[in-house]
Amino acid sequence: MIVCAPMGDINASIPTPQPVHYRPMFGALGAARHHCRLTFLSQAAVENGIAQQLNLRSATAVVKGCRTVKKADMIHNSLQPNITVDAQTYEVRIDGEPITSEPADVLPMALRYFLF
Repeated sequence: MIVCAPMGDINASIPTPQPVHYRPMFGALGAARHHCRLTFLSQAAVENGIAQQLNLRSATAVVKGCRTVKKADMIHNSLQPNITVDAQTYEVRIDGEPITSEPADVLPMALRYFLF
């Protein structure tokens, strides 16, 4: 559950509104932020009771065997494309190929439900 996300001016007429501020999402409401997260600690931190010393209210887990994990190890996210953006035209290219997308006609749940 997302706690906060960057959002620009909701009335902006350009795709890059300024300024962009972080705004609270559903994950920031009530005790949700404590119940929806997992704080990763080293084995030494767990053995020394760091979670209790810091009065952590979220669940904790020990991190193991992550020093050799690389981007290529990601099962569904191993690509490392070369992404370029033309500063004048805002054209985006991935591995030299231009990409495009059509603007949405309707975003019925955008601001009311903090989805986009």
